[in-house]
Amino acid sequence: MTASIGTPVNNRDEELTRRALAHAIGKTTDMAERELRVPLHYYRDPKVTEVEESQILRRVPLAIVPSAQVAGVNDYVVRSVLGDSLLVTRDRHGHSHVLLNYCRHRGAMPACGSGKASRFVCPYHAWSYRNTGELFVVPGQAGFDSMDKADYGLVELPSQERHGFIWAVLTADADIDVDTHLGTLGPELELLDYASYGYHGEKEFQSQVSWKGALEAFAEGYHFPFVHGESVIGQNTLANTGVYDEFGRHHRIGFPFNWIRNLAEDPSGSWDPHMNMGVIYWIYPNLILANSPVGVEIIDMLPAGEPTRCTVRHSWMSRVPAENDEMRANYDLIFEGVHAAVRDEDFVMLPQCGEGVRRAQHDHMIIGRNEIGVQHMITVFAAELGIALT
Repeated sequence: MTASIGTPVNNRDEELTRRALAHAIGKTTDMAERELRVPLHYYRDPKVTEVEESQILRRVPLAIVPSAQVAGVNDYVVRSVLGDSLLVTRDRHGHSHVLLNYCRHRGAMPACGSGKASRFVCPYHAWSYRNTGELFVVPGQAGFDSMDKADYGLVELPSQERHGFIWAVLTADADIDVDTHLGTLGPELELLDYASYGYHGEKEFQSQVSWKGALEAFAEGYHFPFVHGESVIGQNTLANTGVYDEFGRHHRIGFPFNWIRNLAEDPSGSWDPHMNMGVIYWIYPNLILANSPVGVEIIDMLPAGEPTRCTVRHSWMSRVPAENDEMRANYDLIFEGVHAAVRDEDFVMLPQCGEGVRRAQHDHMIIGRNEIGVQHMITVFAAELGIALT
């Protein structure tokens, strides 16, 4: 049963809300067993960043775009991931494809932007490709008379469509198994039914902070009153309070809203977690899904050429797809508000953290017991990278 506005909630959902209510009343939070000490080279060593890209980010499934962004036949979008130009398409049969957006002749990019197209023409010599990647027109064919066009389509990356997202592995000869990658988190995402959401918009920027440090900002509520004190996050959400659950390498944190305490006085109210807390998922390695009563923020963070620089792609989907201009205008306001909190609050503070990592002369940082989600992120990455923690 999907936990959404206006529908009953199941026992699992109610239990999550009850756990959050107990913390709200008791002024407590889920905690790790002890503090965690993290060596600074975890964030700032260029060799670590190289390994992260080659052995993690190019080897595991990444959520490239929401399915709703290319919902219709012949829809497409181009996006850059770790410097690779990716062409994501939906063919006339409704199947999605993730193609490297580089012509097989001289390497120019056949596609740009987004829209609808059944074919793409390279701007250099007009080689033409179907939206499935097949090469079908080569001007001056006599110059390539021994070439089999079937061998020169756009390179397709291994991809799968699951849980409202198109996933791909950035290595062409790799295998992909999204269900295995998600493990026990898969059924959780299925209940959320992101495939029924409406895609609204996206914004992208870079910031002078480690991509791992940027991810950590969405794994604790310790900073809420200090960084978000003047916005709805700080005003509506209980500080330093959260319910935490692990799903293998992934996790979920519920940050209770102030009004969750009303359930103690009137238990006939809604026990839907999404009405009572911000529910945030970390999907290893780089994806944050921040759920609210009206939609979901999709935030993916990746390294951008150096250890303490990252690219942030922030998009938003509405739980109820926009049906008219008034709904779209309201969603514009919502997205502008949540993006302002990310851009003008989190990512005003985070570059200071990046500077501290670059310039500091102490040998480690200490992560508190109350930052249990941050600890989980660090221990997962450290295990992959062979970095010792204390």
